[in-house]
Amino acid sequence: MAVMMSCREYIAPLVFCAQVASSFFDTALQMLVKERCANPDSDTEQKAITNFNMTFNMVLKFMPIVPAIILAKVGDKGYRKVPIVVPLVGYFLSRGLLLLDIVMEWPLQVLYAVPVIHGLCGGYASYWAGVMALVSVCSGAEERSVRIMRTELVYGIAGFIGSLASGHLFNLYTVDLKQGAILSSFSVLLYFLCLLYAAFFLQVDVSELGDRQERRESVGIINHEARDKINIALLFVGGILYDIAVAGGMEMLAAYVLKDPLNWGATEVGYGNAAGSLLFITSFVGVKIFTRCSVRDESMVMIGMVSFAAGIYSMAFVTTTPMYYLARSITLFALIPMPTIRSLLSKQVKGTSYGITFVMLQLSFKLASLVTTPIYTEIYQATLDTFPGFVFILSSIFTVLSMIPISIVGCRSARHDGYERIQGN
Repeated sequence: MAVMMSCREYIAPLVFCAQVASSFFDTALQMLVKERCANPDSDTEQKAITNFNMTFNMVLKFMPIVPAIILAKVGDKGYRKVPIVVPLVGYFLSRGLLLLDIVMEWPLQVLYAVPVIHGLCGGYASYWAGVMALVSVCSGAEERSVRIMRTELVYGIAGFIGSLASGHLFNLYTVDLKQGAILSSFSVLLYFLCLLYAAFFLQVDVSELGDRQERRESVGIINHEARDKINIALLFVGGILYDIAVAGGMEMLAAYVLKDPLNWGATEVGYGNAAGSLLFITSFVGVKIFTRCSVRDESMVMIGMVSFAAGIYSMAFVTTTPMYYLARSITLFALIPMPTIRSLLSKQVKGTSYGITFVMLQLSFKLASLVTTPIYTEIYQATLDTFPGFVFILSSIFTVLSMIPISIVGCRSARHDGYERIQGN
């Protein structure tokens, strides 16, 4: 029990601080791109913004593939801090490049180096997989969904606070410091503190964690026979389809809110990002309630997917800021699926494979989006003059498709549990 408590207490401050820094970076980058792509012709501006975002995001998704796999294997050998610390080095260096771009007024294309540096150090795929692996190793199968969702809650609260503040900080500037420099400086500083914390203060007793995991597996808390390759494949397919829906929709939404009729500025962008972060809180509350009501993990995933499908479909018809927040409110359980899918996957593999499993899941998302991101971008640009919200309907369709493999997993698991009860009786 002491080991479980120490992991939870030590990882939360890191997750919180890193996500505040990430929120600052996201707003600074979004507003800088809008500023550098400014054009009297709204369609030309939107195409410039989405083209930059597409290239930036594709490099961001491609670069971490090999480094993340290497770091995951190192983590599964017992060095659980390595997949967390190394990506934080990349975060710190790449965020510093954004600050230099603002101060030095370098061309916008220089920022394509940001995802390169970030990815070579493992990127988000390695960082978040490392965090999830650590949380999973420190928790039992029964409580794992709640523990993972609790970590997501810390992530969400940090994003909410950071996003609320980011818009106001972006607007702060002096004669010597350009707009956005202060916000970007805070992001770099926070990532530096995260790096120090992870490297020198995050305490993980690898031997105790390994012994504890081995004992749990040996006494049957983790059922080796319950591992099902078909379920693993179905969970991967469901997760990939849902990630395509969410990532594609959110990437286009970042450009959509900058154009008429919404035409948001830095403050509104910060508030909009904060609204997205609130979903971590509502999703955590949902998991707690559903768990107490003995709702199965597969059912919780389905509830979250229905919530997102309805909300993103409504987003297609948003023309005012109040309508935006109404559509966002419908997605209140939209963040339940991913952590719950990770929890379900962790119950299908050995504890010594958590890192590589989670990183392969993250990388599968990135590989899929390498194809879908340009498709989403092309569709969005082609429908700018007719129905720019069509991409959100497309995301809703992908969400419905993602429910099919999850429902199959639910049926298979329910049948398996039924057999176990008969044998037990």
